[in-house]
Amino acid sequence: MISTKPLDLGRRYQLKRRSLSVKGCNEHLRKHSSRGFERAYEFSKAKPVLVLMARWPAAGRCKKRLSADIGAFTASSIQQVLTSHTLAVAKNLERRGLVKIKLAISGVAYKAAQRWCMHKKIKTFSFQGQGNLGVRMRKQVLEVQNQYKPRYKTSRTTILIGTDLPDLSHVEIMQAIKALENHELVIGPARDGGYWLLGLSGGLLNPVASWPFSEIPWGTSEVLNETIKKAELAGINYNLIQEKNDLDDITDLDPWKA
Repeated sequence: MISTKPLDLGRRYQLKRRSLSVKGCNEHLRKHSSRGFERAYEFSKAKPVLVLMARWPAAGRCKKRLSADIGAFTASSIQQVLTSHTLAVAKNLERRGLVKIKLAISGVAYKAAQRWCMHKKIKTFSFQGQGNLGVRMRKQVLEVQNQYKPRYKTSRTTILIGTDLPDLSHVEIMQAIKALENHELVIGPARDGGYWLLGLSGGLLNPVASWPFSEIPWGTSEVLNETIKKAELAGINYNLIQEKNDLDDITDLDPWKA
């Protein structure tokens, strides 16, 4: 069974973790009474939608920068573990009635994606489509709003995350959900200058704003700064949650090396 706590890559890849505290996550949950938070969402019909932006975890189809350093098969094996961990965290939240999951996948044909989602027990999936990251993320947000528009008069809070976070736990996602009650934009900063989470609610979804997804230098260290600048120019009340390090290249493995 895959844990929903921060992932320990050291078990499989002889990598040693420095300081990803599972105990700290548990203490945080007890301190802030997550049980009461869950009750607040238990009867909510319009649960937030958690979109998982994923690439097909096969050799040559994911983790290209990491593949160049450690080989395509090893990199894809790591991606499989990361993807499974992300799904486990998301499913844990879904079982508790806090979110609905939507998988946005790329790098695979429809039938293979369908079989994989059935195997992973994922009810809703779609393809990311063409274009840069901003275009693909906005497409997912639009799909979420269109899917639930006939049933709900209000917009559907939407959170997007990737599938390359070894230390992801349900704690940070719950923090984002809570923050989106009072902020239209929530961002999880990444140490490389990007972000690992983007959450939207309220006026940013009705209609879906284009500025968070356009004219951003994707793939650079300026993604976060430019997004914040645009939010401030638009007069948006935003919130930053915990910083994380997504695993993109060999330097990101340093925290787990002996």
